[in-house]
Amino acid sequence: MKMIKNSKETIANEPSLLAHIHHETNKYNIDNITRTSAYEKKYFRHPEIKWAFLASLVSRNAGWNMTDLEGNWFRKALNSEKRNLLFMTYERANWTIFQDAYPQLLIYEYSKRYKKPLFYLLTHFSVSKFMVEEWEYFWKHRSMERLMISLIINEQNVIQQPVIKQKIYKQHVFQSAPYKLQDLFHFSTVIFPTLQGKLYGFSVYNFQNLTNRIDLGKRLGWLLFHAGLYQQFEAFAKTVPHTGSRYDYEKYFPEKRRRETPLLRMAYPIVSHTLDGKRKDWFHGQNIKKWFKEKKIPQNYEVTDWFKHKQDQLHLLTLLQEYWRNG
Repeated sequence: MKMIKNSKETIANEPSLLAHIHHETNKYNIDNITRTSAYEKKYFRHPEIKWAFLASLVSRNAGWNMTDLEGNWFRKALNSEKRNLLFMTYERANWTIFQDAYPQLLIYEYSKRYKKPLFYLLTHFSVSKFMVEEWEYFWKHRSMERLMISLIINEQNVIQQPVIKQKIYKQHVFQSAPYKLQDLFHFSTVIFPTLQGKLYGFSVYNFQNLTNRIDLGKRLGWLLFHAGLYQQFEAFAKTVPHTGSRYDYEKYFPEKRRRETPLLRMAYPIVSHTLDGKRKDWFHGQNIKKWFKEKKIPQNYEVTDWFKHKQDQLHLLTLLQEYWRNG
């Protein structure tokens, strides 16, 4: 049995380490709340892995999108079958990314602990060859920005086939009228809140498009670490436990806001996921330079008033849909 060694000691054997990583991944891949917390804790333990903080904030947004479906407005607009399908789209994407990414974070953590790269172990978790090479590159060159972008590229490729192009989601979600309506009105927005009640973020149009989602991730990475707002986002993350409800940040608005979306664990049961066979590697040696290119950052990323206006539009559309449905 092969042992992992360093200059000071012999550590646990590889099968035990792999079993532990499997266990930890399953332990924290329970729901959106545990995933968000797990990403966040890994980042504050290893701040050089910028993607982990980005992932935690994007995961917060996924939770808010989930509870929107059981909030006051979507319950008026969509029947339970459509709402459940939309929830499962968010949940499946959230779960799939975590299942791929968290073993990477753990193996990096163990590589630091034992002072030697253990990234060859990533193949045991069906992690792409692309990411194995990127982790090796990071270990040698410490390029934090490149690793963050690599993980963004990877995560969006990981969900492309099993979620975005999966038949049931493709036909009944991404090609559905409610989704297209949201896409048209740019409701697909990722926001980073602050304790001052301001919101910052970017929208993505045509979420199905892989490059569009990667570009969104890169813009969000820039916003988080290079827009001069990092301390505000960090303060929010450290102060506000993630509940899944938009009230997490709405309570900081200057105007009084009522809670309109429930706590995630009050709205949804735990979902049990299974993999459809071994996950296929999305990377086949294709040219991916286009995804590493810098993109122009929009000048307007303070979206507080814009986002509130869009929410009001959504509420109006909901009322109109209810009116039409009732004749």
